Amino acid sequence: MPPPVLYALAVLAGYFLNRRWPLPIGGGASAQAFAWLLAGGWLGLSAWSIGNFRRSRTSIVPIRPATTLVIAGPYRFTRNPMYVSLAALTVALGLFLDTWWPIVLLVPVLFVVRTFVIAPEERYLERRFGADYVAYAQRVRRWL
Repeated sequence: MPPPVLYALAVLAGYFLNRRWPLPIGGGASAQAFAWLLAGGWLGLSAWSIGNFRRSRTSIVPIRPATTLVIAGPYRFTRNPMYVSLAALTVALGLFLDTWWPIVLLVPVLFVVRTFVIAPEERYLERRFGADYVAYAQRVRRWL
C-alpha cells in the first residue's frame, strides 16, 4: 500500500471515529493557525523533496529502482522528508477537523511506515549505494 494512503486512512478513520466518539482538540483560532502552518510545511517540504528527486532524475516511488542517492535539500536534515511532511499534514487535518483521532492514529501509521516501508527502503539503499548510504545514514537522522 502506498505510504500516502496509510496517512489518509488515519485521517479518514479519525473522522469516522470522531463521529462516534468525539475527541475534540479545542484551541480555536490558535489551533487553526497551527494547522495552516503545518499544512504549509507539508506543501513546502513535499515540493522541495519531490523537486530534488526530479532534479536527480530518480523515482520517488519506493518500489522503483533508485538511480541516485538524494542527499541534498531537505535530505540534509532528515532521511525521510516526504514521510515527515505527510505526518505534518495528518496532524494539520486533525486540527482542522478539531479531533485528536487522526493524531492518535498517526502513531500506528508511523510504526507501520517505519517497519514495512522505511526499513526495506534502507536495506535496499544500503545494498544499492553501499558505503555512501551508510555514511549518509550515520550523518542524517531518520525522522528529525
